[in-house]
Amino acid sequence: MSLVVLAGLYLSLQVYLSGQSLAAFCLVGLLGLAVYVYTSTKAYNYRYLFPGLIAVLLFVILPIAINFSIGFTNYSSKHLLSFERSTQYFLDQTYTVEGGSLAFTLHPDGAAYRIRLEAEDGKVFVTPALALQNKAVEVEALLPTPADAPLAEAADTRTLIQNLKALKLVTVKLPDGLSVSAAGLREFAPVRKQYLKQPDGSLLDQESGDVLRPDMEQGFYKNQAGEEMQPGFTTVIGFDHYVRIFSDRALSEPLVQIFIWTVLFAGLTVVFAFSVGVVLAVLMSWEALAGRAIYRVLLFIPYAVPGFISILVFKGLFNENSGEINLVLGQLFGLTPNWFTDPFLAKTMLLIVNTWLGFPYMMLLCMGLIKAIPSDLYEASAIAGAGPLTNFFKITLPLIAKPMTPLLISAFAFNFNNFVIVALLTGGRPDFLGTKIPAGTTDVLVSYTYRIAFEDSGQDFGLASALSTVIFLMVVLLSLVNMRISKTTANEQG
Repeated sequence: MSLVVLAGLYLSLQVYLSGQSLAAFCLVGLLGLAVYVYTSTKAYNYRYLFPGLIAVLLFVILPIAINFSIGFTNYSSKHLLSFERSTQYFLDQTYTVEGGSLAFTLHPDGAAYRIRLEAEDGKVFVTPALALQNKAVEVEALLPTPADAPLAEAADTRTLIQNLKALKLVTVKLPDGLSVSAAGLREFAPVRKQYLKQPDGSLLDQESGDVLRPDMEQGFYKNQAGEEMQPGFTTVIGFDHYVRIFSDRALSEPLVQIFIWTVLFAGLTVVFAFSVGVVLAVLMSWEALAGRAIYRVLLFIPYAVPGFISILVFKGLFNENSGEINLVLGQLFGLTPNWFTDPFLAKTMLLIVNTWLGFPYMMLLCMGLIKAIPSDLYEASAIAGAGPLTNFFKITLPLIAKPMTPLLISAFAFNFNNFVIVALLTGGRPDFLGTKIPAGTTDVLVSYTYRIAFEDSGQDFGLASALSTVIFLMVVLLSLVNMRISKTTANEQG
């Protein structure tokens, strides 16, 4: 326990030193709670639940909370930094002052280098040995003394070019207080901080005299002409994204169509997969059918093969130019459907592939439920002169429908967020025409959210988080309905 506590405190300290004070505080609190649970007799019963509760907190509740909070910000590719880091970025910028340049040469010193600077008046300054890396370094240069070791031969132009990027990150401070940095392959020049922070929070551009003021609503520093200066910073914008989802026509129009298609896609997939599965289950339960075991294995293969492999195989089969499906249709009927460019055919292709992936699961469930149906019912039906169709619609289907209802709702919720098949098969395309945000006719809500977050030029993570929150609430509603129906079904069966 002592070793665990020490390791936890060390980790918390490192997190705090990295600037994440809130995360460090939470880690210390979690560590203290763990010590209490495993040392107090009053919390003895929670020792077995504690790891599971922590896992739920870290891997379920925390991601949801982070996603929910991002939805209230303008976080995007243009607003990646915090306000403090964005401000510091401007304050770190420098510019070269004209005049007073110093010629320089670069001299190897083991694995490091020393920089020799020579002023116009003949004064020479030499830096200590330093490793040239791609990070900002500040070093002092001193006048050489007779006791100093002689410098190695100066590096050639090729070495200078290779190290120029790292050299530009080196700031050399001279004895008179002047700071210089590399202005080319042969000289160092005086540099000054470009921006100076004013008491009112604005930034004064010392080179041009312009003033940058932070716009906390838009998340940018703006100059006197009103131009937005990059990089922007993240700021809280409240419910703007949620309002935009339902009010911005450029977003709401494709969103409504995508929502309707998402519901149809999930619903039709469940209907088709269940229909095919229950019919095959009835056939596989027919005792007079020869070779039932072989058929069951063959029909189970689509479920046993990883889904992404099947999707990629079907993507090749439906290829409009060289796919086997179009080759067969062309030979038999002279047809070459545009599966990937026609919106209706693309949706049809998605439903076909998703039905193929889903029917084995439905078939297995239905086979188990059919075996639980008393054979007396079928015997009585046969005495009454009923045929196979009557048995199916009057006995089999009604008796398996209720137990299957919660599972069908779960399948609907799964396909409501079925990102993999859309991303691998169509990528959401063909796209709608005239939309500012990438949106496709075969996109479901989750793939539409993904494209906003990672494929749009603005990469609007805040808007994507707001959309994913809305989707999350929809799935929660479906889960509550599923639980209610499952409870009702269990009560009826009890």
